[in-house]
Amino acid sequence: MIVDPTTTMPSPHSHDPYRNFRFRVEIAGLVSAGFTDVEIGASVVEVVEYREGIDQAIRKLPGLHKTGDVTLKRGVTSSQELVQWFRSVVNGDAGFRKDVAIIVLGEDGTTEVARFLVLQAWPRRFVIGDLHAKGNEVLIETIELVNEGIERVG
Repeated sequence: MIVDPTTTMPSPHSHDPYRNFRFRVEIAGLVSAGFTDVEIGASVVEVVEYREGIDQAIRKLPGLHKTGDVTLKRGVTSSQELVQWFRSVVNGDAGFRKDVAIIVLGEDGTTEVARFLVLQAWPRRFVIGDLHAKGNEVLIETIELVNEGIERVG
């Protein structure tokens, strides 16, 4: 880590990897609090193989690009924004697609160091965690988002 001698904060030119536990999620520009886990599925380019004429070598070309689903998990609260979003998809309401931003925060917990945009996302799955009479864990809701692209913009 590069340290500026005039401060105790790391230099903005540091190449240390970012931590995975300081983040926030914005859905359609609004901060949605309390997510404990964010899983960003893999982006994959399929491979198209072909052979020319009598050539024995197989050529490989890039094919379709696919982005993985994004899974968000958080403790159940009185907020019903996620289940209402899911209901809007089930009911076929217009405007159910939303852009989602996943923002990675720096060591100070406030400075944005990376931003991932999940484009035209909508929930395909909504799950409420299991209940256990003898348990004492937080009840978790999970929402799985399909999307039309994931971009790192910051």
